[in-house]
Amino acid sequence: MIMLSVHNLFQNKIRLSISIGGVALALSLIFSLNAIFAGVEERITAYINNSGADIFIAQSGVQNMHMASSSMPETVEDEVKTIPGVEFVTPINYVPNMVVVGDERNLAYIIGLPPDAKLGGPWKIFKGSRHPKSGEAIIDRFVAEKTGISIGDEVEIFGRQFVVAGLSEETASLVNSFAFISRSDFSTVRGGANTINFLLVKARPEENPEKLAKTIESQLGNVTARTTAAFSSLEQKVVKDMSTDVINLMNLIGFLIGLAVTALTIYTATLSRRSEYGVMKALGARNSYLYSTVITQALISVAIGFVVGAIFTWLVSIIIQGLGLNLTMNITALSLIKVGSLALLIGCISAVLPIRQISKLDPAMIFRGR
Repeated sequence: MIMLSVHNLFQNKIRLSISIGGVALALSLIFSLNAIFAGVEERITAYINNSGADIFIAQSGVQNMHMASSSMPETVEDEVKTIPGVEFVTPINYVPNMVVVGDERNLAYIIGLPPDAKLGGPWKIFKGSRHPKSGEAIIDRFVAEKTGISIGDEVEIFGRQFVVAGLSEETASLVNSFAFISRSDFSTVRGGANTINFLLVKARPEENPEKLAKTIESQLGNVTARTTAAFSSLEQKVVKDMSTDVINLMNLIGFLIGLAVTALTIYTATLSRRSEYGVMKALGARNSYLYSTVITQALISVAIGFVVGAIFTWLVSIIIQGLGLNLTMNITALSLIKVGSLALLIGCISAVLPIRQISKLDPAMIFRGR
């Protein structure tokens, strides 16, 4: 049966190419949409995940950074340092604002860093300094290229001019980026010299971050302490909740289009061989044998199309990365499993529908139709 299915598939190579090509392109659409959404989610939490911290401490009740306001007195830093298991602490200031170059305004999350910050700074530098001094700023490379500025040029943040001292990478998404200035400048232009927004904590190697976070909360009593993984998850959830309807709708439309094309391709390919299956039926082939043969062919077509579609999407993601576009495509294992499973199911159903017509026909009618 398998050999017959393979023989039938490869008998007409043009028809096979069209069938597999249709499935591959349909699945590529689904893969691409899923990869783009996964890439956006990855960039949303990039700062948290690459901060180097084991624990994030915020004002009591604050569980994330996006669309949240946290303010704590600087004395909290000294209190955290005295807790056993804490290796070191980095206080940061944080607020959404704009990086302005001429008439161009770029939404950015502005991070105020202490001198030689061990945590929370840019994790990947393309060019220049990693630690902003007074009057300096580190901005994302994509923002710099888009606005035509480089090291030594000036940008406006909080209505004040800052000299670009460094260009970071992987700190921009489709809608915003991160920019880094010194805490002293942040306090000068924003006020609140004796306040911090978040504390980033590095635990000692032998310490369990989750237990340490609970200890910090219980001893200080007026803060929220979460492990980096938990804080990142909560951040992602907030952003997802804000855009779930739009993302789900776009994903659903793309998914339905992709599966519809897959179904149509398999259905047409099976229907084109209906006379062959009719002859097999007339010669005594059981319905179960016909169904098995057709389903096997569908599974092989979808499997090959799946591999081609996945490779094509991966190549597109590599090309986009090579072009330096501000777009990340992240092909996840979950996406591959979900799309592959549903594509196989749809392919089988699409293949079975035309063969049901054959199974109900009288053999004599089939020969007469020929």
